[in-house]
Amino acid sequence: MKIEETSLPGVLMFTPKIYRDSRGAFWETWNQHGMAEAGLPSAWAQDNFSISKRNVLRGIHYQLIHPQGKLVRVAFGAALDVVVDLRRSSPNFAKHVAVELTGENGRMLWIPEGFGHAFLSLADVTGFAYKVTDEYFPAGERTILWNDPNIAIPWPIDPKLAILSDKDSKGFLLPDAEVFA
Repeated sequence: MKIEETSLPGVLMFTPKIYRDSRGAFWETWNQHGMAEAGLPSAWAQDNFSISKRNVLRGIHYQLIHPQGKLVRVAFGAALDVVVDLRRSSPNFAKHVAVELTGENGRMLWIPEGFGHAFLSLADVTGFAYKVTDEYFPAGERTILWNDPNIAIPWPIDPKLAILSDKDSKGFLLPDAEVFA
């Protein structure tokens, strides 16, 4: 598995070796030894899976209480996955990285605690898998508005077409949000 640093220190991109033939394809989505060498945890609290239609935009989510590290990937379909540094003490505070994850490219993104996460479904149906280091804790969850101009994510969608949950449409702007120290 190829492991690369992104422009946000600590956020890692994993690209698996994919074996394809006339029957389909095979690749590893988790290898404890290899991931431990990259600094990822070996114990996980939860595996999550979401299915989203085209233009569904989820995030920017994070948990201040019971923060979660996340290993994310797209099982089928495609998504623009976005990670935002929400650590006020970081020199990269409010900076983001965006990566296209697809069921075909098999890439995975490691998002450490202290970062916000969002994604936009780019396919008719996108299956998104998450491994997380702590359980979901609703009282600790926070949301920053997906199109906050303080972060300026260049989403490839007309804002009128974005399909948002009620929670995501009412996220806070970064200056008003509780973030990590």
